[in-house]
Amino acid sequence: MNLLSQLLIGFIAVLHLYILWLEMFAWTTRGRKVFKTIPPDQFEKTKVMAANQGLYNGFLAAGLIWSLLITNVDWSKNVALFFLACVLVAGIYGALTASKRIFFVQAVPALLGLLSLLF
Repeated sequence: MNLLSQLLIGFIAVLHLYILWLEMFAWTTRGRKVFKTIPPDQFEKTKVMAANQGLYNGFLAAGLIWSLLITNVDWSKNVALFFLACVLVAGIYGALTASKRIFFVQAVPALLGLLSLLF
């Protein structure tokens, strides 16, 4: 795996660890400042749902970190491709159903990571 791919994967993993923290532990505090389109009275009501979403983001980060730790080049690339594809699909779905901003925050970096691995 080339250095650019590793850097992109590392960045995306850190981004998803931040999303994990935000949704699982800071939903009712920092979350209000980040997700301005959600009415303030909804944060407490959606705290459990957001934590669940955060956990899934943590799994994406774990898979990406795992791909960086695998010493077999082929396996490392295949695991990275799988988790980047998962992030891309989640980003596209989020953009279509929640906010167009998600496409640029999640899907574009994943797409760049995929392209860096494939070319």
